[in-house]
Amino acid sequence: MLYSQTTPADKRRILREHLASGETLRFPGAFNPLSARLIEQHGFDGVYVSGAVIAADLGLPDVGLTTLSEVAGRGQQIARMTELPAIIDADTGFGEPMNVARTIQTLEDAGLAGCHIEDQVNPKRCGHLDGKSVVDENTAVGRIRAAVDARRDADFLIMARTDVRAIEGMDAAVDRARALVDAGADAIFPEAMRDLAEFEAMAAAVDVPILANMTEFGKSELFTVDQLRDAGVRIVIWPVSLLRIAMGAAGRALDELTTAGNLTGKLDQMQHRADLYDLVDYEGYARFDSSVFDFTLSTRQNESTDRD
Repeated sequence: MLYSQTTPADKRRILREHLASGETLRFPGAFNPLSARLIEQHGFDGVYVSGAVIAADLGLPDVGLTTLSEVAGRGQQIARMTELPAIIDADTGFGEPMNVARTIQTLEDAGLAGCHIEDQVNPKRCGHLDGKSVVDENTAVGRIRAAVDARRDADFLIMARTDVRAIEGMDAAVDRARALVDAGADAIFPEAMRDLAEFEAMAAAVDVPILANMTEFGKSELFTVDQLRDAGVRIVIWPVSLLRIAMGAAGRALDELTTAGNLTGKLDQMQHRADLYDLVDYEGYARFDSSVFDFTLSTRQNESTDRD
């Protein structure tokens, strides 16, 4: 009932243990707290919170318009609704090194298990678009050092994302990744790798876990988890996938309403009310207070005659 029974400290410890075991962890992106519970229900290893998704949810492009308060607030809403560790996109850290330090402590307080800080110039843009710019190495290293110095829980995972590959090439990306590891990064997020060989090269170049971003319609081919595992990747994220699928389904439903005037033809594509009630643990609340669950839930067969 209510929020996660696993403490943030335990989630961080569990994440560290799983990474140390050499597993390849699967982190689909949650676009809201309910979808985080669905990710947990389907047996995944963790939940990813995308900055692009947070921006899109606000009707904004992913160009650095969201604030630390908005990102931390949504991260807290998601992290507290699942027993899984949640890692979040902290963009460039929301400012200079002192701002980065505040970002880390704010995200710790929000219950996240980790975050990544990137080396783009503000205003940033999606890592799979052209026209990106990155800061110099000293600035990138300074962000990560500030993040590490500010961390109060040693298990909070600080990942460094580098976008250098698309701008200066693979050799420069490897050099940048090594510098970020030397600055204290616990993992490296090499954005927009072109093929499995590039993931392999990055994994071989550093002695920390590598994250692979399997976003659709981007620069990277959509490799399978097994392929990425064999290439040395230890965390895989699908940051926007569930939002894209949900918005695609919503658009098709609106088309159906326009043409048919009702959604009878879409019932088999909807999450059933019984499944929703299970996901939000309606019966758990009933055990606490029977007055909130004093009815009999209809079966799937007569669902169409029931009302909300």
